[in-house]
Amino acid sequence: MQIYLPIAEMPISILLIIGMSAAVGFISGMFGIGGGFLMTPLLIFLGVPPAVAVATVSAQVAASSMTGAVSNWQRRQLDVKLGLFLTAGGLVGTMLGVLAFNSIRRAGQLEVVIALSYLVLFMIIGSMMLFESLRALMRARTGKPGRLKRAGQHPAWLKLPLRVRFGRSRLYASAIPILGFAAMVGFIGAVLGIGGGFIMVPALLYLFRVPTLMVVGTSLFQILITMTAATLFHAASNQSVDIVLAVLLIIGGVIGAQFGGRAGRHLRGESFRVLLAILLLAVGFRIGSELIFRPEEPFSISIQGARG
Repeated sequence: MQIYLPIAEMPISILLIIGMSAAVGFISGMFGIGGGFLMTPLLIFLGVPPAVAVATVSAQVAASSMTGAVSNWQRRQLDVKLGLFLTAGGLVGTMLGVLAFNSIRRAGQLEVVIALSYLVLFMIIGSMMLFESLRALMRARTGKPGRLKRAGQHPAWLKLPLRVRFGRSRLYASAIPILGFAAMVGFIGAVLGIGGGFIMVPALLYLFRVPTLMVVGTSLFQILITMTAATLFHAASNQSVDIVLAVLLIIGGVIGAQFGGRAGRHLRGESFRVLLAILLLAVGFRIGSELIFRPEEPFSISIQGARG
């Protein structure tokens, strides 16, 4: 059964979209990463225009993040104070990202920028996470102590001025790097149509040393607010949010996130990081294969007979 998407100007299968968004929602609820980094490329692969995919997925990411954030808040696995600081920086970055998105779109380079940005981000972050996670697993098996600092022990760059104490995350750190990093994630999220959780989650784990149990809920809290803002900004500035597609994505995403949140409770910290790293690398390889082996608009050369 198909439905016509008015903004994307194309028909699409209802069951395919709901099923796909449910699967992405499951991953979102499990890892606390929003899911936009998967849904946006998938929609582009299906033929949805990149501008519409980026803007519309923001709505789905916000909806699926809401259920996960509420679930983690009820289990007291969400640091609201840290989440508010991350949100403040993220909103500034989101506004700047939407402005950059519109400029790139007007220049006609949006699809290339999105594909290359996904490829670079996924391969770099996924490789770093996989290396560190496998090393931690090997040390755990051999009984050697890990080199990662425990939660509550932080590097010198977190000791800049304007330090704030986040009790639930056992973090006492400067607000400057927290706000700056959140702004960067918000900017990337608005340009690429992602919640930024695949950047935020590793950062909270490795850079800010936030306990694993607090990472998912806090990340989803920040994603919920910034992606809601991104949806409104995109709708107001470039009218590229497809409401019909957004509703289908939200239905599947909300359902999947509930099951993903339950599954994520049973993951150990090391297993959590390994699975997330493999997921990022898999998506990176998929996007790379699209760029190399199947050009979106191949050129052809033919000989035309002369007319006289």
